[in-house]
Amino acid sequence: MAWLQLIIKRLFYALILILAVIVLNFLLIQLAPGDPAEVIAGEMGGATEEVLASIRERYGLDKPVPVQLGLYLTSILRGDLGDSYYYNAPVSKLILRRLGPTLLLVVTAIIIALFLGTFLGVIASQRPSSFFSSFVTVFSLVGYAMPVFWTAMMFILLFAWIWPIFPVSDMRNFLLEGPWWRHVLDVAHHLVLPAVTLALIYLAQYSRLARSSMLDVLSADYVRTARAKGLKEPVIIAKHALRNALLPIITIAGLQFGGVISGAVLVETVFNWPGLGTLALDSILRRDYPILMAILLFSSIMVIVFNILTDLCYQLIDPRLKTR
Repeated sequence: MAWLQLIIKRLFYALILILAVIVLNFLLIQLAPGDPAEVIAGEMGGATEEVLASIRERYGLDKPVPVQLGLYLTSILRGDLGDSYYYNAPVSKLILRRLGPTLLLVVTAIIIALFLGTFLGVIASQRPSSFFSSFVTVFSLVGYAMPVFWTAMMFILLFAWIWPIFPVSDMRNFLLEGPWWRHVLDVAHHLVLPAVTLALIYLAQYSRLARSSMLDVLSADYVRTARAKGLKEPVIIAKHALRNALLPIITIAGLQFGGVISGAVLVETVFNWPGLGTLALDSILRRDYPILMAILLFSSIMVIVFNILTDLCYQLIDPRLKTR
């Protein structure tokens, strides 16, 4: 019952927050410079006053801002995210078409970084003054300091020119023919460089966080008591120390899973990955406000959902945390 009350409480707060985010995003978009009608007219090859007026009337841009906001909120309640100015297609279909590639990229990168980074941090915490522990610390600092676009360009230089073993553009080879498993392998082959590029940043965070968290836990009284009882070190690490050290790691993982769009924009742009990141960038350049507002709304919902899931994971990992 306590779990149900917690979920209902979190969902209530989430709805209020989503409403605030929708209004704030809409107002910020309205304050942005530029006229989307001029962009649309430019794509059509003409920008006369009659054409601009027709476009503004077609998309409701001629109405006052409060009226536009009311119409936008009403359409969202109906599940309608509007039509794209540039593509002249429903925004929901455009987002669903790009959602799969982005989730594939981000989830793969975070899973790699989460397991590998936690493993490196745990191993480094066993001998904090060893060469390996120092290497993990330096690797974390360097990996976190490297700009993601620079890392992507270095990978392209290395694996497209010096050692051409991985594709550096697109998600698949559209000329490939054969059974389904060949297409799966082809997508995995294209996924390697973007996923590794994105994972390096997360890997640096997880390894450093896991190392520092494990060092704090290993110095606790209950760990010394477990050692005094004669428990083997792997049992102490796996059963007693790691479970308590996972809380800050779960916090960061939840926030990063929620930041699906922001974490993938640069990587998708450099590798021409057909995801939401490139769609968001194109929408900014084209002033395609319906797509941009829908992506911001989706990103906000992802952050809120994963924050709720993080709270629930806290309850599973640490029973001392009482539901409120």
